[in-house]
Amino acid sequence: SPDCSFTCHYRCRALVRLDCSGPPGAGDEDDGTEQALEKDTNVDEPSEWEKTELDQAQVEQRIKEYNSQINSNLFMSLNKDGSYTGFIKVQLKLVRPVSVPASKRVPSLQAGRLGPRTQGVKRRTSFYLPKGTVKHLHILSHTRASEVIDALLRKFTVVDNPRKFALFERSEKDEQVYLRKLADEEQPLRLRLLAGPSEKVLSFVLKENETGEVNWDAFTLPELHNFLRILQREEEEHVRRLRHRYARCRQKMQEAL
Repeated sequence: SPDCSFTCHYRCRALVRLDCSGPPGAGDEDDGTEQALEKDTNVDEPSEWEKTELDQAQVEQRIKEYNSQINSNLFMSLNKDGSYTGFIKVQLKLVRPVSVPASKRVPSLQAGRLGPRTQGVKRRTSFYLPKGTVKHLHILSHTRASEVIDALLRKFTVVDNPRKFALFERSEKDEQVYLRKLADEEQPLRLRLLAGPSEKVLSFVLKENETGEVNWDAFTLPELHNFLRILQREEEEHVRRLRHRYARCRQKMQEAL
């Protein structure tokens, strides 16, 4: 696509349906600054504002300060019930491809006799999201991190299980980069308000959920069958190499005898 730079197979181009909001870079004023070297990554370091509690007056004052520091119309607004709304920007840094739905109408075998009957066939198209993809979301103060992930997947019509992804907070300090995975119940807009509008102090990144343990329930049946085939091939190759190594050792011993 000339607008959003998505890349896919030429035969799959017609199957991809995405809402391209405009030319690349629109509304992403600081994408070019994402060249900072990640000299250190710390997923356990807690944020300074993680446990900060604010009363109603402090929330109102923070919102005024926040709105006075931004150079766009992405303001925060205080509601009558004490909650507040605002925008967060999430950068998508996905290494693996994502899947989007696609459907193709296949004529029925009896279409000639019974009329134009068609049958819907479910298909999926996978492609890589381009590096630096950014999305602004308008959320509430009580919107949870898990709900942000769901909203992002809906925006890009991604059909992969949300548990495959995680929302991270990213901060830069003393030329080092710190990453912390948000818990499902954490509230990103609250963190945005407490940290202020600076993207260096706090930014949000969507990445694969690397837990160290594979959650097999998050995969579809075709994916699981593919994994089993891959495991079988790896096992067969490992056995072949092992037998070859023992055969060479046996041959060397016989030559020595």
